[in-house]
Amino acid sequence: MTTIIIELNKLDADPKNVRKTYSADSIAALAASIKVNGVLQNLVVRTAEKKGRYFVTAGERRRRALLLLLEQGEIQKNHAVECKVRDSEDATEISLTENVMREDMHPVDAYEAFSALADEGKAIPDIAARFGTTEIIVRRRLALAKVSPKLLDLYRKEEMTFEQLSAFTVSDDHERQEQVWNGLSTWDRHASRIKSNLLTDEVASTDRRVKFVGGLDAYEQVGGTIRRDLFDADGGGYALDVALLDRLVSEKLEEATVPYRQQGWKWVEATSERPEWMFNVPRVYPVEVELSDEVQAEYDALCQEHDELAEMINNEAEEEGAHERVDAINRRLDEISESKETYLAEDKARSGIVLYVNYHGKLEAAIGIIRNEDEAGDADDGENGNAPASVKAKDDTPKLTHPATLIEDLTAQKTAALRVELVHNPDVALAAVVHAMLLRVAYTGYVSEQSALRVSLSYERVEGSIKSPEKCKAVAEFESVQENYGHKIPGNPADLFEWCLAQSREELLLLLAYAAAHSVNAVEKKFTDRRSGIEQANQLGRALNVRMTDWFETTADSYFNHINRQSIALVVAEAKGEDASLSVKAAGKKTEAVLIADRLIVGTGWLPAPIRIASDPSAEANVEIDDDAQSLSMAAE
Repeated sequence: MTTIIIELNKLDADPKNVRKTYSADSIAALAASIKVNGVLQNLVVRTAEKKGRYFVTAGERRRRALLLLLEQGEIQKNHAVECKVRDSEDATEISLTENVMREDMHPVDAYEAFSALADEGKAIPDIAARFGTTEIIVRRRLALAKVSPKLLDLYRKEEMTFEQLSAFTVSDDHERQEQVWNGLSTWDRHASRIKSNLLTDEVASTDRRVKFVGGLDAYEQVGGTIRRDLFDADGGGYALDVALLDRLVSEKLEEATVPYRQQGWKWVEATSERPEWMFNVPRVYPVEVELSDEVQAEYDALCQEHDELAEMINNEAEEEGAHERVDAINRRLDEISESKETYLAEDKARSGIVLYVNYHGKLEAAIGIIRNEDEAGDADDGENGNAPASVKAKDDTPKLTHPATLIEDLTAQKTAALRVELVHNPDVALAAVVHAMLLRVAYTGYVSEQSALRVSLSYERVEGSIKSPEKCKAVAEFESVQENYGHKIPGNPADLFEWCLAQSREELLLLLAYAAAHSVNAVEKKFTDRRSGIEQANQLGRALNVRMTDWFETTADSYFNHINRQSIALVVAEAKGEDASLSVKAAGKKTEAVLIADRLIVGTGWLPAPIRIASDPSAEANVEIDDDAQSLSMAAE
């Protein structure tokens, strides 16, 4: 392999290079490193078709970093680049080896290198620029100085994971670190277990209790002792007097219960964390009340005054104290708005309030909780034998019905189409994901079922529910989208989070849409209990302006072969009129009816109800599922 010098402006990207995606931040970091240290590894090139030019087979990231330096005016376009020339036949193999076999610097080696520079007085940003990495990586590697050399050696020998090694940085007591490691069973050496053993009798500044009392400073002002974390950029640390901290939390919680106890509730409880049981019990809700004429007049006057002051402020013509007056008006308007809803006295008498500290250290109130003992004396509505019964009169009018298997097929194809459309609409995806998440955290019961998104996040393939998935346009399109994104994100899942941190907001929104699309599920199976979620899929389709005719066509194979002759006649009557359905009714066999219907319906845009997305929610068809699917199957005649 020959080594030659080639001018930068004669180097081109190699179309055979297996790596197609490069992070702008990564290129910028490498450019900063090259500016200080130069190109430390030669590029591998091959001759291009155009005379005097070369393709970069291995080293495209270095070439792009050099081009960035050229753009910044740091180098000239004829900058000399040392390259190794290889045969064209080896290009793909060399590129694959370059990208797959490359290994990052060992974390402990990086720590020692960074530490040496830090000892020389180099600042963290300078170290990061010199090595072409981020400041947070440098800080994390330098934090390993707190770990016992014996444990560092164990990590070098691959006798512990990096996650386990990092857990020891919460303490700088080497002897204690070694005791914890040797005292834990091999199967119990999780990072969380290591931290909990090292931090016995210590509470981190990020704990909800510390935040609730006002932070470490407030805790320290009443005599609490603290161990500061010098490696935490936010000035974090640990509270050492847990008993004092718990007493402060209890006192603040008890103080918070006072106004609620004066409101007539049956009971009020306070706890330092959210009780899980309260989400599995019923609750009462406020009722809307009308404002008195006097209060309504005050509300209207305040709104008018607010608008006048806001206009003055916008025109920079406000009088002194205008901002303060606007704040006072807003507070009073909030008070009046809150008074529009109230809890009935009888509801308060049978329910209570749970006050708790949420994850962020803020006080939250779950109002109107009904415990089992609160309703112990309620009578069972049906125990006297007079429970109401719903009786539905028999209707002999012919109805279009579908086999459960066909409904599953059609709604699976609708799901595939919704997924494709959602991939390309990140704004709707964001709204849909937020909607699904709020259902889980802001309401009680099983209201999460009202979302078509399975935001756990779970992904269920729909091909198994589609009779001919290879013919489904939406399935093929979604597989194409998956392939494109598969080339975009890092191949190693361990690199994914750092990669995500480097992406722009726009790129993250696109990725959110891509991920959210996987969770869409509007498939109706035979014994489904997801009616609300399936209806929300129609709302989603309307928001996305999905045209199901772009993804599905009603034909003999896709539809008519799977319903009985009576249903075929009803379809034709709906799509083409009663006169057209007479030819179907006159057919001697089902196969003839299918051929007639296929000829009449193809090209009309008519869709079966389960796959439709109506433009008006009230126009959604209410299709009955016939549990006796065989009577409506292909063989039903």
